[in-house]
Amino acid sequence: MSASSRRSDARRLLATGFVVGLAATALVAAPADARPLEHTTFSEEFFETIDDFCDVPGLTIDREATAEGKFMINSRKPGTSPYFSVVVSSEAKYTNADGDFVTENVNLVEKDLHVTDNGDGTLTILVLATGNATVFGPDGKAIARNPGQVRYEILIDHAGTVADPSDDVFLGDLGQVKGSTGRNDDFCEAVLPVLG
Repeated sequence: MSASSRRSDARRLLATGFVVGLAATALVAAPADARPLEHTTFSEEFFETIDDFCDVPGLTIDREATAEGKFMINSRKPGTSPYFSVVVSSEAKYTNADGDFVTENVNLVEKDLHVTDNGDGTLTILVLATGNATVFGPDGKAIARNPGQVRYEILIDHAGTVADPSDDVFLGDLGQVKGSTGRNDDFCEAVLPVLG
């Protein structure tokens, strides 16, 4: 699991419709000039089983996580695409079949810096992600850190309604525009001695 995928749990909340559903409610209820369009808090729990964890064939890991935070959708100009921002704190526990585990704490701020209307029904969004991720071994001591910030772009289909994010479709991750400015300990290198 890469650092960028761990750091974008908040963006996945957006993509899965949790935030977009709340945004749709706000857009229906709020006048066009209301700012912000939406501002709310959330709390979620996740559980997943990851096969071939860190590209190790046969290594299965259970991941339990909680995330809480707040997000805001703000209009900079009526009739244009709104900008998203989210602040998230999450805790995750990764456990192997023998009960060995590591934990990870992430504090993250993600916000849209620039939205470009491509003129073909899509938007290219430049996103800033900044924060700190720390992985702890079973003894509670830090074994990896990933502070700093990155900038990346995503591609969105706005479905013909550029100012209404409720019907947007995530088309893809266009990659990093600016690499991490901080320390970048390798997550898998740090946790495999414990979980492998």
